[in-house]
Amino acid sequence: MADDSAAPSGDTWTTIESDPGVFTELIASMGVSGCQVDELWSLDVESLEALAPVYGLIFLFKWRKEESAPPPVQMDTDDANPSSSSDVFFANQVINNACATQAILSILLNRSDTLDLGQELGTLREFTKEFPPDLKGLAIGNSESIRHAHNSFARPEPFISDGTRSAREDDDLFHFISYVPVNGTLYELDGLKEGPIPLARNVTEKTWLAEVCPHIQKRIQASAAGEIRFNLMAVVQNRLDALANQVAEARAEYRGLCERLQVALDESSPLLIDDVGATAAAPSSSASTFEGDDDAARTALEQCTTRLGDLLEMRRAEVEKRDAWREENIRRRHNYVPFLFNFLKILAEKKQLKSLIDKARQTR
Repeated sequence: MADDSAAPSGDTWTTIESDPGVFTELIASMGVSGCQVDELWSLDVESLEALAPVYGLIFLFKWRKEESAPPPVQMDTDDANPSSSSDVFFANQVINNACATQAILSILLNRSDTLDLGQELGTLREFTKEFPPDLKGLAIGNSESIRHAHNSFARPEPFISDGTRSAREDDDLFHFISYVPVNGTLYELDGLKEGPIPLARNVTEKTWLAEVCPHIQKRIQASAAGEIRFNLMAVVQNRLDALANQVAEARAEYRGLCERLQVALDESSPLLIDDVGATAAAPSSSASTFEGDDDAARTALEQCTTRLGDLLEMRRAEVEKRDAWREENIRRRHNYVPFLFNFLKILAEKKQLKSLIDKARQTR
């Protein structure tokens, strides 16, 4: 649970913004490669499947006091204590403001079969795999590298508080939970609960997204009337890596069809030039042995040209999105207070500050 009233100090966890650019860079800074976080704007299976492969979902919602009591954890017939099952990495949240990073870790550490966790998280998972959930939570909270990566996204504090205060009943507190399939079972992982909650059995990589949508809808509907502050994000395959592979395959097919039809290749064509300006090397492909007559080959070439152009445009958009994320994260970390202080000081020295304040008051 994120408590915005907590003041950061040397050994605490600060609140960070719920943003896909923040979470993607956070994942990379923890040493994990091959994935990113994308924001979802609709809760339908088609939108989710368009991002496949989806490794897990992160759901942000307003926490209510009545949810503090955990629901019964369903027991497997062959496992009397699912919260300590070696198949599911589940950690209790024992650190304030860590729920965002913990929700991400709940997905990453349960998808070690498909993701490269890197040395830090790989060692953490192996070291804590026999720990109970509370000790797993403490291990995460005591990880200096994870805490440093998390706190690197905290906004600069212009003033230093002398202490912290406890959250009041009227404070808005938000909480992150995760949804992830593990060994054919879909789980809800909430660090404030006593253990992982199985939601559906016998799911596959292709079916679990359809199973999870009704559960998220149910959570939204159970919220207070008029509450619209939700956020749903997906941990997915690195889009640039995926698009790079698709572009390479499409280029190989394009070259093969041009060879089949004896069409001269223009190596300076945007279809064959990477963004860095170098001609892309095509991997081996069976496209040059296209089976069919010339009319069919020409149709296939037209379709391939269109598809290749679309893929290159998608890659360009993804690169622009990453650049925007990088710029936004730099701005998040920057401390603007010295600039504002000096700007106001200069206005005061030039006898302009008071008139501007008076004018602002008149326009209110």
